[in-house]
Amino acid sequence: MPHVTANGIRIEYDTFGDASSPALLLIAGNGAQLFFWEAGFCGMLAEAGLFVIRFDNRDAGLSTKFDGAGVPDIMASIQAAMRGEPVVPPYTLDDMADDAVGLLDALGIGKAHVCGASMGGMIAQVVACRHPERVLSLTSIMSGTGNPEVPMGKPEAIAAVVAPAPEEREAYIEHNLNVWRKIWSPGFPFEEERARAFLEKSRDRSFCPQGMARQNVAVIAGGDRRRALASITAPTLVIHGADDPLMPVEAGKDTARVIPGAQLLVIDGMGHDMPKGVWAEIAAAVSRHARQSGFAGS
Repeated sequence: MPHVTANGIRIEYDTFGDASSPALLLIAGNGAQLFFWEAGFCGMLAEAGLFVIRFDNRDAGLSTKFDGAGVPDIMASIQAAMRGEPVVPPYTLDDMADDAVGLLDALGIGKAHVCGASMGGMIAQVVACRHPERVLSLTSIMSGTGNPEVPMGKPEAIAAVVAPAPEEREAYIEHNLNVWRKIWSPGFPFEEERARAFLEKSRDRSFCPQGMARQNVAVIAGGDRRRALASITAPTLVIHGADDPLMPVEAGKDTARVIPGAQLLVIDGMGHDMPKGVWAEIAAAVSRHARQSGFAGS
């Protein structure tokens, strides 16, 4: 896969479709690598007439790792945030948003449709706040605003996600299969074969749990972003699972309420993941939203 130097770091990326088509930048969530956006899903978007770009966030996959920043204490950061004390992360969501725009710069893309999932949704939101002139449309999937009044996820889902992953390959895969089961969409059959193959690929390509911890602290430090999100001018689509155990649907409803004019699509049976059973609906919604937002970029 190709890479560029952007915003002072190496960013690994991949593309689907015709480069002359309107660009759609896909931003992955906490700890996820670029193939969180699986090839089949990206192909659906490319067939709808979009030039699809997926990439590894900093501290994930083959992009630059920030190992010199050490491994932060996630629980201590959460407790400090709950006490109203400042949390100082190795880098911020603003930095990660600037990475995304830096990638567009390196690819010579002036404007793009921007879509993110989970933490990636937060980064996409920040891109729309910090760089409104670069965003043709915004899609925020299974994400939130940082509003402390929104209900928290189920304790068992949160515990599974924040538990340290073992280093040994098979133990790592079994550990993360358990995580997938905890956050899986209850309205769809669990896709164990797909999940195992995905986790094997992830473990073999890049193992960086400390990077995931640093990304987590960036999210915690981001705090309540509602005031900034209220300034977003890009046409916005919010997609959320009705049965998300990690980021409850109230977070998606809050996002749609805060961003002016945002549309909300709630998918029954969907959790904090993207089972193949929702690919067609989400791809159609994202491409339709892009088309309604003017479609063409520069």
